[in-house]
Amino acid sequence: MNRSRRYIIAGALAVGAGILIGALLLRSPPSEEVATAPEPEPEPSQAETEIRWKMQSPWQAGSINQEVFARFCDRVAAMSGGRLIIEPLPVGAVVAYHETLDAVSAGILDGQNGGTGYFSGKDAAFALLADLNGAYESPRQILMWLEYGGGMELARELFARYGLYYIGGVPWAAESIPAKTPIRTLEDFRGVKIRAPEGMSQEIFASIGAAPVNLPGAEVYTALERGVVDAADWGSIGMNDELGFHQIAPYPLFPGFHSLPLTDVAVRQERWDELPDDLQRIVALAVRTFALDMVETIAMQDAEVIRDADAKGIELIRWSEADRRKFREAAQKVWAEYGARSEMAGRIYQSHLAFLRQIGLLDQ
Repeated sequence: MNRSRRYIIAGALAVGAGILIGALLLRSPPSEEVATAPEPEPEPSQAETEIRWKMQSPWQAGSINQEVFARFCDRVAAMSGGRLIIEPLPVGAVVAYHETLDAVSAGILDGQNGGTGYFSGKDAAFALLADLNGAYESPRQILMWLEYGGGMELARELFARYGLYYIGGVPWAAESIPAKTPIRTLEDFRGVKIRAPEGMSQEIFASIGAAPVNLPGAEVYTALERGVVDAADWGSIGMNDELGFHQIAPYPLFPGFHSLPLTDVAVRQERWDELPDDLQRIVALAVRTFALDMVETIAMQDAEVIRDADAKGIELIRWSEADRRKFREAAQKVWAEYGARSEMAGRIYQSHLAFLRQIGLLDQ
């Protein structure tokens, strides 16, 4: 064999060996010899990170108040980036209007936009918190009491006794009273069957000679239509008109003077405690915006009804200052009686009195 051929064979063997060695080096080792790195954990999905609450309101489905409540829930979802989703349930969706406090306490609901006065059977303090009948003249004043007059601390202490965290209050307006016949003076209330919420409102109307009837708001129209009641303490003039009350009770007492109610936004304490700090701040801010949205939305609605009252066949019944004063005097007696019914009721009553004097609505 000549030298050149030996070199070719040797070279071929070397190349083949190199390919074989390279293949062996590139071949994956047996699985038991591989030190595999752990795969990264998948990012949590939106569904895994979001918190969901069911909250029931005292408002009928389709009403303007329920729409404002739904806007509050939408606002929380937007402000939280979808981390907290609240389902806005109308009155009666899960429990009766006066049962939401118990339902939240038991975990049936996560929270409520509750009709605070509906719970006055549990403690008179709820009535004094919800609506000091005849006291305040604007929603701004009742919110001032809550935020700067000590009301918020008292409300949170009261709700905590039932396992709820009180986030804030939501008023709407000084209410009107639609009536089937004109009620022009305090004396005209004698014998009038009036739908009124249980608690302080009923006792004040009874004290001036009226005959209060306990009905949920959803039944007011039918009760007026059938003559079960002659008048209704339910909502602002715009709210009443929206529900058709003025078609059968076209004599509303306006401007309102007897009632400036407050609903609450409260959740089960465990639900509140589960929220991180930033979500708690978001919800608290959204509740304050909810209150402003409700007040301004109802004010716009009221203004439209007042403007079109003549065209709608509505006669606005304006009481004299003397009759308004008589109603206030009758109401003050009931305030004091309610303030004596429980320790918490007494503290809320005294807090109201101090603040009403501070802003000039009661004499020193």
